[in-house]
Amino acid sequence: MTRYRVYDDTKALFHLPDGVIYLDGNSLGALPLGVAERVNRVITTEWGNELIRAWNSAGWYAQPRHVGDRIARLIGAEAGSVMVGDTLSLKVYQALAAALDMNTSRKVVLSDTGNFPTDLYMAEGLIATLGRGHQLRLVRPEEIEASLSDEIAVLYITEVDYRTGRRHDMARLTAKAHSLGIVTVWDLAHSAGALPVDLAGCRADFAAGCTYKYINAGPGAPAFLYVSPRHADTARAALSGWMGHAKPFAFELAYAAAGGVERMRVGTPPVLAMAALEASLDIWDRVDIAEVRARSLALGDLLIAQVERRCPSLKLVTPRAHAQRGSQVSFAFDGGYAVMQALIARGVIGDFRAPDIMRFGLTPLYIGESEIVRAAEIIEEVVSGEVWRRPEYQVVNAVT
Repeated sequence: MTRYRVYDDTKALFHLPDGVIYLDGNSLGALPLGVAERVNRVITTEWGNELIRAWNSAGWYAQPRHVGDRIARLIGAEAGSVMVGDTLSLKVYQALAAALDMNTSRKVVLSDTGNFPTDLYMAEGLIATLGRGHQLRLVRPEEIEASLSDEIAVLYITEVDYRTGRRHDMARLTAKAHSLGIVTVWDLAHSAGALPVDLAGCRADFAAGCTYKYINAGPGAPAFLYVSPRHADTARAALSGWMGHAKPFAFELAYAAAGGVERMRVGTPPVLAMAALEASLDIWDRVDIAEVRARSLALGDLLIAQVERRCPSLKLVTPRAHAQRGSQVSFAFDGGYAVMQALIARGVIGDFRAPDIMRFGLTPLYIGESEIVRAAEIIEEVVSGEVWRRPEYQVVNAVT
């Protein structure tokens, strides 16, 4: 199979509006050109002509496992260890519930203040539902390693901080956690499709992630869940939906978990969304994630240098060291929200996270050096010229 050269070949595979520099792929990826044809084929040929027969004839029923194996390559997972479907919130809930069941004598879930809030909300909800005296303990990201101890049941963190782009050392933290008898749950929302991940090599226990960011599968695209093969036949399926049953079409009244990662299926798979995801994976099947990472780091270095030279009032909050950052660059500025609105109005699309962080996602499949330099020029115009102070940029939208 011929490999795509990152950016040189891959940019032409995406729809990018004229006059837009899209630096928000860390929140929602751009549209792969193959999505429309793939989804239309599923609608007209499979659904339209095959109707309910398509669950068998078009392979809809097997999609969650089949697509999971395609994602496994991107996250360094073993074949048969990844299940696709539902949302990231549900997948981290499932993973955390299974992890706690593996460590019943301990009551502390350790996470950090840089974790994405929905992960923390789901942990709080699960702990309240279980009613077994668990505690969610939060420390600063840089304090995670020192906070690991033999009272911790589960280490539950996102590899790359959604605000700052700071990256945890998965291999190091997982190894230390295991030495203390701690089960690990990793959120890969800002890792999958952004940088090489080695779940198998790190011996991670559980991981979950979404596909609508760097994987470019579209708004609301399904999430994925990884269960290490050494736990797959024993992990408890807290959300015991019919698709995770050992014999879903026997319609037995009592639940019996399927073998392996199949038990982590919950409800009916979102076939149309899966089709969009598969169209995006057609690109990823021909891309070297190591090349993506190398270009991402180079783009990040360029953006940091350009912005710091042009706009010294913006404070870099992303680590400079390559090993410590994901695929975004974030700056803090008191007027950050208004600056971002002014940038968006000028065709530079990033996003904002409270209280003062402007995020710029670096997606090398369709962003190159020229776009980064031009974006920095526009940032300088908006900040140095105080364009952001205009009243129209102070209006806060529902989605920031």
